[in-house]
Amino acid sequence: MAAIIRDPRSAPHAMRNDVLLALTGALIATALALLTDGGSSRPDTLDQGGRPNALGWALLLGAYVPIVWRRRRPTLVLVGVLACVVPYHALDYNHTAPTPASYIALYTVAVTGRPLRTIVTGVVVLGITLSVMLAVSMHQAVELVRISGWVVAVLFCGIDVRFYRQYVSAIVERAERAERTREEEARRRVAEERLRVARDLHDLLAHTITLVGVQTAVAAHVLAADPDRLDRTAVAKALDDIAETCRTARGELRTTLEVLREGQGGAEGRGPLPGIAGLPDLAETARAAGAEVELEVRAHEVPPAVGAAAYRIVQEALTNAVRHGGREDLTVRVLLYGGEGALRVEVTDDGVGEDASCADGITGFGLVGMRERARSVGGTLDAGPGEDRGFTVSAVLPLPVNRARESEREVAG
Repeated sequence: MAAIIRDPRSAPHAMRNDVLLALTGALIATALALLTDGGSSRPDTLDQGGRPNALGWALLLGAYVPIVWRRRRPTLVLVGVLACVVPYHALDYNHTAPTPASYIALYTVAVTGRPLRTIVTGVVVLGITLSVMLAVSMHQAVELVRISGWVVAVLFCGIDVRFYRQYVSAIVERAERAERTREEEARRRVAEERLRVARDLHDLLAHTITLVGVQTAVAAHVLAADPDRLDRTAVAKALDDIAETCRTARGELRTTLEVLREGQGGAEGRGPLPGIAGLPDLAETARAAGAEVELEVRAHEVPPAVGAAAYRIVQEALTNAVRHGGREDLTVRVLLYGGEGALRVEVTDDGVGEDASCADGITGFGLVGMRERARSVGGTLDAGPGEDRGFTVSAVLPLPVNRARESEREVAG
């Protein structure tokens, strides 16, 4: 990618600086015209000991006027300077006085234009200068060599400054791009962490609220079924289940808040992630809510990130099954096994088969969250009604090569 050359016109006080440069050049030219004899070969064109006459002064000072606009129109400024300098030299006035204007114009063209254009401009200027000097006098070989050398030096100086500016601009651009990249990476990490926390809170609260709702409904049913013959044991068990669910949720919520406070949501402060070792507890809480859960785990020692994703997927699938199963004798089958370099998670139920994300007439985040969990470890997830009835969630979570081989050996054993 080419470096961006900043517009020289955007420099602070550019016009003021060029006005000062033009005035300084005019003062230097005046001093040179007054104090030196430019080697004139035609004394009749000089006034009072080699000084230019009125026409000469007009051409000499007029050559510095275009310098004021040198940043805006470098080529036109050079043409304007030459329009005054060429007749000035042709009339054989002091040849030293107008050189600052010529060199400033040449330098500006070199430092703002492409090298090829600079070289062509230099050739044209040298051609014009040599032609005029030779027309004035055929015996100024030393003066011609000196002028040619200065012109070449000024042009190469301008080209060198242009390349240096390009180099500095490229460094600044790379630094700015790196800074933008760091800022974008920081924003991306913040967004990812916010999404992760949102998923954790959703999974935790949705699971807890669903279980509390089901257990509360059980207690209410027991109380309303036969008030005269109250089953105190069933009511006490339902209330104990509610209390235990709340304690578990409070512990997970405290852990999440500690992560946000101490680790700022970063990977260093997350603490131990939930894994497949916690699946029996999930199954037990779902059973307490009235569902029959069949849990089978054929894979062990999976990476923490994959285990956490599997845990959250099963948690959300059980929550949806309990909430939307629509049956008192609901059965949920949970199967985890390794094979072909991946951990496979399957959760099926024999409920009414309604899409859990739209069962309440609104768009939910359960299925979206499960798919995000799977994608976070490079996996995929499919969810939809079962073949006969109920709902099925199926996820494939890739495993590292070594872990995948160990899981396959465990399944084969």
